[in-house]
Amino acid sequence: MEEDNTLGNKEEKWIKHYSSSQKILLVGEGDFSFSSCLANAFGSATNMVATSREPREELLSKYTRAEENLKDLEDLGCNILHGIDAHTMNEHAFLKQKVFDRIVFNFPHSGFSTVFREHDSWLIRRHQDLVRGFLRSAKKMLAENGEVHITHKTAHPFSKWEIEELAEEEGLSLVKKEAFYRWDYPGYENKRGDGMSCDVAFPVGQSSTFKFNKASEKECS
Repeated sequence: MEEDNTLGNKEEKWIKHYSSSQKILLVGEGDFSFSSCLANAFGSATNMVATSREPREELLSKYTRAEENLKDLEDLGCNILHGIDAHTMNEHAFLKQKVFDRIVFNFPHSGFSTVFREHDSWLIRRHQDLVRGFLRSAKKMLAENGEVHITHKTAHPFSKWEIEELAEEEGLSLVKKEAFYRWDYPGYENKRGDGMSCDVAFPVGQSSTFKFNKASEKECS
């Protein structure tokens, strides 16, 4: 955890890349442990909107700690939305008039297959479609100087998702790529999110957080 900064009479609290002064949108949360981690580091979640793809009832049936994390977030003032599609989130009634300093999607995954494996081109394209749609929607919600963050495995076959190329196609530029370590986020548990083992953490292995911002007109030309 990084040092706190004091701005005037207001204390700005940081955890890794994220600050209590930023408006943060979290996309595709599993058991909401990442959101809870940030909120507890800040001592408040009034600057955050945390979302899940699943309806609340499904979420509670899948993850043993979801109810505890959601209550924690609600007590700290977080706006929580369920049933949010990463491709169309910018059109959601609550979100369409908002802009964010940070839009975060950790370990996006389109779901497992009983036929295809992670190295199969069909499944890779499906994952890429998920990421591409997220980036397109997120770009429309970015504040000036805002960033989109995707944390993703970088070893084979996950490197074949070509995250940086997908972002470039959507008019986003890489600001920085930083190694991801789960211990930087106390309490965070990354979940498989699908199938019988949905509540089981998976090894993150070699992973990075990709930070993107809107490409300048010169870069786009």
